[in-house]
Amino acid sequence: MTPQESLPVRVARIEAVTPLVNRYTLRHVDGADLPAFSGGSHIVVEMQGEGRLHRNPYSLMSSPWNTSHYQIGVRRVDEGRGGSRFMHEQVKEGSILRVSAPVNLFPLLKTRRKHILIAGGIGITPFFSQLAELRRLDVPYELHYAVRSQEHAGFATELLRLAGERLRLYVEDAGQQLDFAKVLAGQPLGTDAYVCGPAGMIEALRQAARTAGWPDSHVHWERLLAPPVGEPFEAVLARSGITLQVGAQTSLLEAIEAAGVKVSYLCRGGACGQCELEVLETDGELVHHDHYLSAEERASGRKLMPCVSRANCQRLVLAI
Repeated sequence: MTPQESLPVRVARIEAVTPLVNRYTLRHVDGADLPAFSGGSHIVVEMQGEGRLHRNPYSLMSSPWNTSHYQIGVRRVDEGRGGSRFMHEQVKEGSILRVSAPVNLFPLLKTRRKHILIAGGIGITPFFSQLAELRRLDVPYELHYAVRSQEHAGFATELLRLAGERLRLYVEDAGQQLDFAKVLAGQPLGTDAYVCGPAGMIEALRQAARTAGWPDSHVHWERLLAPPVGEPFEAVLARSGITLQVGAQTSLLEAIEAAGVKVSYLCRGGACGQCELEVLETDGELVHHDHYLSAEERASGRKLMPCVSRANCQRLVLAI
C-alpha cells in the first residue's frame, strides 16, 4: 500500500480534549488490523466536503503495538481552508473516512543514549506514539510540553500517567516559560532533541542547540503545514498539455490532482520533498512555505513544493 492509496475507516470515538482539539479513534470498516507504523508516523485523512476533497496529514497518537485502531488529534482552525472545520463539524461517531498508509518523517533514533522531546500545543501528538516506544525500549528521556493556558492542557493528565516525573509542563499565562538553553545544557553525549510545534518554537530550539554546540544531526523537528490561502493564478502543466486555475482556497497540488494528473507525495505538509516540481517560467514570484528546499534552491526560482507553496502571479508553467 502506497501513500497515494487509501483504506476505509470508521470513526469509533470522538473525544473533546480541549475547546479546540478533538481526538478521533479510527478503526478499519471490516474490523481488520490497520497497517503497522512506528512512533512519529502520520497518516493523510481524506474528507469529502461540498465540491472539494480535503487531504490533511495528522500524526498518529496511538501505540504502535496496537494496530486495531489509529488515533489522531485535530485542532480546529477557523481561518484555515476548511479541513479541520470539516472534522469538527461534519465528522461524527460512525462516519466513514479514508486514510493513507502511515509514513514516518519524524522517527526516534533508537541507538541514541537519551531523548529530549519538546512540544508546543497540538505539536504534542506525534510524541504519544513515541512515548509507547520509549517505554518498551526503557531508555532515558524527558518530555517538555508548553501550552498557552490551563484550558489548553487537556492532554496533561494523560501525559503525566504515561511519562510520570519525566514530564515538565509549562503554562504560558501562568508565567511558566520553556528555557531551551536550560533544557539542553548538561545533557550526556549521545542525546537527541526532538521538537514539534509552532514555527517560532522550532526555530528557537534549533538556534539554542546551535549556540550550545549541538550537531545538527542530533536535533529533529516536524511541522506539517496546511496549505495557506492566496491569490488565484493559472498553472500550465507543460508535459500534460493542461492549463488549470488554482483558486484562493485550493493548493496547487489539489488543483493538479483535480485535473487528473498524479503527483507523488508522502506528507502533503511541506516536509518530505516528494512532490517537488520543476518551474519552467512564471510572470511573478514563487511563494515558498515548505521546510524542505534550501535557501539556494528557493532563490533559483526553479523548484516548488505544490502541497503548501504557490505563486503570486498570473501564469506559472511547470514541467509535469
